[in-house]
Amino acid sequence: MTDQPKCPYMTTADGAPIARQHALTAGPRGPVLMQDVALLEQMQHFNRERIPERVVHAKGSGAYGTFTVTHDITKYTKADMFSEVGKKTDLFLRFSTVAGERGAADAERDVRGFAVKFYTNEGNWDLVGNNTPVFFIRDPYKFANFIHTQKRDPKTNLRNNDMQWDFWSQCPESLHQVTILFSDRGLPASYRHINGYGSHTYSFINNDNQRVWCKFHFKTNQGIENWMDDRGAETIGQDRESHQRDLFNAIEKGDFPSWSVKVQIMTQEQADEHQWNPFDLTKVWPHADFPLHEVGQMELNKNPENYHAEVEQAAFKPSNFVPGIGPSPDKVLQARLMSYADTHLHRLGVNHHQIPVNAPRCPVMHTMRDGQGATAENYGGATNYWPSTRPDAVNPDEKFHDPAWDLGNSIVDRYDSAVDHDDYTQPGNLYRMFDEGQRDRLTTRIAGVLGDAREEIQMLQLCHFFRADPDYGQRIATKLGIDVSKMMPGATHDQQPVDATRNT
Repeated sequence: MTDQPKCPYMTTADGAPIARQHALTAGPRGPVLMQDVALLEQMQHFNRERIPERVVHAKGSGAYGTFTVTHDITKYTKADMFSEVGKKTDLFLRFSTVAGERGAADAERDVRGFAVKFYTNEGNWDLVGNNTPVFFIRDPYKFANFIHTQKRDPKTNLRNNDMQWDFWSQCPESLHQVTILFSDRGLPASYRHINGYGSHTYSFINNDNQRVWCKFHFKTNQGIENWMDDRGAETIGQDRESHQRDLFNAIEKGDFPSWSVKVQIMTQEQADEHQWNPFDLTKVWPHADFPLHEVGQMELNKNPENYHAEVEQAAFKPSNFVPGIGPSPDKVLQARLMSYADTHLHRLGVNHHQIPVNAPRCPVMHTMRDGQGATAENYGGATNYWPSTRPDAVNPDEKFHDPAWDLGNSIVDRYDSAVDHDDYTQPGNLYRMFDEGQRDRLTTRIAGVLGDAREEIQMLQLCHFFRADPDYGQRIATKLGIDVSKMMPGATHDQQPVDATRNT
C-alpha cells in the first residue's frame, strides 16, 4: 500500500480536522442537526462498508510473500519471472474454504482454495487453484449447478446432503474429487500444512515460440497435517477462525511458511498419445510418466495491514497471464477465464485492477478509461484509442504473439481482419451511383471535417478514397488544397496514389 505520513489528529474522509467526536445537537437533550456532516459521513459509509461476498471461496486468509527461482526452466517458458536462477518475484496468496459463507468455520471438511498473484515485470500472473489436483466436474455448464448444491437449500435455507449427493450421483466424473474430499486430507490442520495445485492444464511458451503443456504443484515444506473429524468439531467449538489465526500468528512471529514450486511438462505429441484427455480437470497426470520438475521456492513473510483492503478486495483472475504462460483447451479453465474476471466487475467495480493489492507493479498502458473508482494514475491524458498515429499512442508488440493452436480442423490464432478483404469496391460502386450534386456535397462534407486532421492523417485517408474511386479521392484532395501530383510524383487524375498505410 502507498506510504503516507501519519496524521496526528482525526479527520473526515476528505482530510478536514475533527475537533470533537460527539454528535452536534441543539442543546444537551436536543435533536441532532443535519449540519453535522462528519456524523452523516460516518453513518453513510457504515451503511456501505460491506461489499458482496464471493459466491465461492467467500471465507479466506491472505499474506504477501516472495517466489525465488531455484532451477532453470527457460527451455520451456520465456516468462520473465523464470528468466534466471535466483530471481525473486513478489506475490500475494489467498487461502480459502470453498462452500461456506464468510462466517463459516475454517476447520470444516472442504476443499481449500489456493490462489496466488505474482507481481511480475511483465504484468500480474494469477494462478487460481485448490489444495487438490482435480475438481468435481469437467464441463463448465455444470459449475454453477454444482456450487448450488454446496450452498443452501432454497426452501429451508439449510445445507442439504441430499442436494450434494444427488448431483454427485448423476456425475460420475466427480468421484475422484469426492474420494479426496472424504479422505483424511479433506480436513487440513491449517493453511500452512496443505499443498497447492493449479489443477488445470496450462501452457508454457519458450523463446523459440514452442508450446508445451504444464501443471503447477506447490508442495508444503511444513509437511501435510490433517485432523480427524472429532478434532475438527472440537476446534470449531472453540475457534471458528483457527486457520486465519494460525497463519497470521506464524508470520507475525517470523515463522514464515514456504512451499516448493514444481511443474509437470507434457508435449503435444505426448498429449495426442496419452490414455486420458490431458485437459480433463477430473484427471491427474501420473508422476511416473510426467515427473515433477522443481522450479523454485515460495515463502509467505508479510501479513496484510488491513484485511478488507488487501484480502477481501484481492481479485484473482485465471485470465491474468503473462508472456510465456497461457491457457489450454481445458473447458472449465476456458469458462473461468470469463467468470472470475466478471465476478470482480460485480464485487469491486470496473477499476478493481487499480486497488493496490491488485495493481501491477510494472508500467501499464491501455485504452480502457473512466468508470467508477478510476484514478488515471497510469495514463493521465494519454490517447484513449487504437490504432492511432499520435506521438503518445502505444501499439501492440508482435514479439509477444503466442504460437497458433492446431486443433486439427482449424487453427486458433489472432487473424488480422484487414487481410484478404476488399474494402473498396462497394464504397466505390456506391459513389458511382451518386449524381454530380450528391458527389459534390459528399466530398465537401468530408473535406470540411478531414481538414481538421493532421496532414499525415489526410494523406492516409486519401489513399482509401482513391482506391474506392479516383474521382472520389481527387475531389476531396482538391477541396483540401492538396496537390496529389506534388505529394506523389507520377500520379495522375486517373491513377491511385501509393498506399501510404502500408508503411505505418
